[in-house]
Amino acid sequence: MASWAPPAKIEDLYAKANGNKWAGINRPTAGARDETPAEVGTADIQLYSLATPNGWKVGILLEELGVEYDAHVVSIMKGDQFSKGFVGVNPNSKIPCAVDRKGGKDGSTEVHLFESASIMLYFADKFKKFVPPTDDTVARAELMNWLFWQMAGQGPMTGNFGHFFTYAPADKCEARDYGASRYGMEVQRLCSVLDQHLETRPYILGEEYSIADMACFPWFHQIVREEGYKIETNNACNFLSSTQYKNLMVWYEKILARPAVQKGIKVCGW
Repeated sequence: MASWAPPAKIEDLYAKANGNKWAGINRPTAGARDETPAEVGTADIQLYSLATPNGWKVGILLEELGVEYDAHVVSIMKGDQFSKGFVGVNPNSKIPCAVDRKGGKDGSTEVHLFESASIMLYFADKFKKFVPPTDDTVARAELMNWLFWQMAGQGPMTGNFGHFFTYAPADKCEARDYGASRYGMEVQRLCSVLDQHLETRPYILGEEYSIADMACFPWFHQIVREEGYKIETNNACNFLSSTQYKNLMVWYEKILARPAVQKGIKVCGW
């Protein structure tokens, strides 16, 4: 059996990725691609996002907090995230990002925020809701464990699965089999981790609903809902048997029923 023989430079492989949904905007360099400024409303909090799993996290939190904010839709398919205004807030050109125009101790400092968990932690701490107090080091450590678990594992692995299952080029059958298997199995393992954790508690941190729940909910929602990752003949829920995780499903249905969650997942809708 022939083994893989890569070219000397990755640039020689770029064309192999043509045909995936994001090929038209993918580049190996960062920075602004046009001079378009960021839209700015009247509220102290400006949110730049799109209703994807990472975007849902911050939309849910802001709705749960009940604070005033302006939500600006960022069309990632059109490349809005590479505008000068967006890059000025988030040099990594990923949604969501936000600006708090009344940050700092005196409320006079403009704070730029990016990475969904960082945004959530900032606003939860600022408004002192859905997060353990900073002097409760034990509860705080548990919160950080699950936020980092979500950001380093659940989100990226589920997203990688979704790429191979839904977005990869249709003719890359062997690559899609490998990717869907590799990342799909890991998604199942991560679901099992959370399912076992929730066997003895109603929420991730115990009795209290927190930003840990808000951060982990969206990516599970993406592999349960009918409109999530899908292809013409199947969907992620069926493919991964997502409803097999009984404790996780109880937790999921409880969070999905919250009015603020229903509003939050519609923020910056497509």
